[in-house]
Amino acid sequence: MKISVIGTGYVGLVTGVCFAEMGNKVTCIDIDENKVQKMKDGICPIYEPGLEALMKNSIEDKRVFFDTSYDSIKEATAVFMAVGTPSRDDGSADLKYLYKALDDLVPFISDGLIVVLKSTVPVGTGEAVKAYLKNKTDKRFIIVNNPEFLKEGSAVADFMKPERVIIGTDCDESFKVMEKLYKPFMRQQSRIIQMSNLSAEMTKYAANCFLATKISFMNEIAKLCDRTGADVTEVRAGISTDSRIGAQFLYPGPGYGGSCFPKDVKALVYTAKQNDMNLQIVQATEDVNAQQKLYMFEKAKTHFGDLKGKTITLWGVAFKANTDDIRETPAIYITKALNEAGANVKFYDPIAANNFEAFCSDEGMSATKVENKYDALNKSDALMILTEWKQFRAPDFSEIKSRLNNALIFDGRNLYDTENVKNEGFKYYAVGKRIS
Repeated sequence: MKISVIGTGYVGLVTGVCFAEMGNKVTCIDIDENKVQKMKDGICPIYEPGLEALMKNSIEDKRVFFDTSYDSIKEATAVFMAVGTPSRDDGSADLKYLYKALDDLVPFISDGLIVVLKSTVPVGTGEAVKAYLKNKTDKRFIIVNNPEFLKEGSAVADFMKPERVIIGTDCDESFKVMEKLYKPFMRQQSRIIQMSNLSAEMTKYAANCFLATKISFMNEIAKLCDRTGADVTEVRAGISTDSRIGAQFLYPGPGYGGSCFPKDVKALVYTAKQNDMNLQIVQATEDVNAQQKLYMFEKAKTHFGDLKGKTITLWGVAFKANTDDIRETPAIYITKALNEAGANVKFYDPIAANNFEAFCSDEGMSATKVENKYDALNKSDALMILTEWKQFRAPDFSEIKSRLNNALIFDGRNLYDTENVKNEGFKYYAVGKRIS
C-alpha cells in the first residue's frame, strides 16, 4: 500500500518506518529541508532504540522515502497527519500546524483519499477537519482518527506489537483499509477496535490522563510515606499485586514530563471547561505533578538550609530513560530553582545532554554539561538523580564518594537500596522510602 506521512517527529517517523518495515511504500514529508536530507542519508533525527536501523533498511530496500514535497499524496491510499499539537498558555491544543498541513494537502487530494489524524487532537477535531476540507475541495475524502499509544524509549516495539489499535470512523470502506494496514502487526490475534471519531479522540486523552493520574497518586502516597515513616517501595509491592490495580505507572519519582502527559492533561481540562465541566481528578493530577517536580529541590533546600554557592550534580536530564526528549522534564524546573537559590548546577546525561545544554542556553539558565558521569561529581556538594538510566543503577559508590565534597545523594528515582547506600557512608534522600 502507498502511504504518506506528514510530520517526522516521534509519532510520524516511527509510524512511517514501521509501516515500511511491513512492505508498504511510505513517503515521510517534512518542511525542514536539512532534516529531510539527513533522513535521506540514513541519519535518524531523534533518539529512539531500534529506529535508525529499521530506517536504514527501508531506505536501502526503497520502501521509505523522505521529501519536502506533497507529490506522493497523489498516489497514496492514506495520508497520516502526524504534526505537533502543542499546548497554548490556556492549556488548549494549538492546531495551527495541523491546519497549515491540511492547507498544503488540499491540492494533492485525490478521490477516496483517507486522511488519518494520527496527532493527538481535541474531541471534535475530526468533524471540524472534515468541514474545513469540504470547503477547500470537491474531491471525496474520508477522515479517520487513529490515535497513537507509543511510549518514548520503546516506540518501535510498541508499534510493532500494539496492545490495541483504535480506528475512529463510521465508514466501513475506510475501516477495511486501515484494518488491512494494521493486520500484519497482529497476526495471532486482532486487537483493532472500531469506534466513532469522537470516541477515538476521547480515548486517547482518557488513556493518557488516567496513566498520569496513577503517577501523581503514587507520588502523593510517597510524600505521605515520608511524613509517616512508611516505605513506598513496600506499599507499591502491596498494592501492585492486586490485578485491579496492576504494577505499571506506580513508581514514585520527580514527576512526569515529555511530549504527551503534560499537554494532554491540560488539553482535557480545557475541553471540560469548554463544556461547562470541571475535571477535578485530572486537574488535581496536574497540580500534584507541578509540585512533585520540585520535591527533590525542596529536600536539598531543607538539608542545606542555604543553597547559595553550593554545587549540585544532576545525573539524568531527559524526562525518562531511553530518550533524548527534555520537554517538560523535571530537570528544567529543578535547575531553574537551584539557579534562583544561588546554587551551581552540573549535569551528565548519556543521550539528552546536548538538548538540555541548548535549552538552558536559550532560556538563560546556568548548567554545565560534563561528558563523564563521575567527572561531573568533582567538587560537587551532592548528587541528584533525576532519570532512571541503566548506567546509574549500579555505580561505584566509592568512586562517587571520592569525587563529592559530601557523601550525599538525592535519589529522585529510588534507584538504590537504602541500607546499602547508608552502609557506604552516604546521607541518603529518596522519594517516600523509609530512611532511619
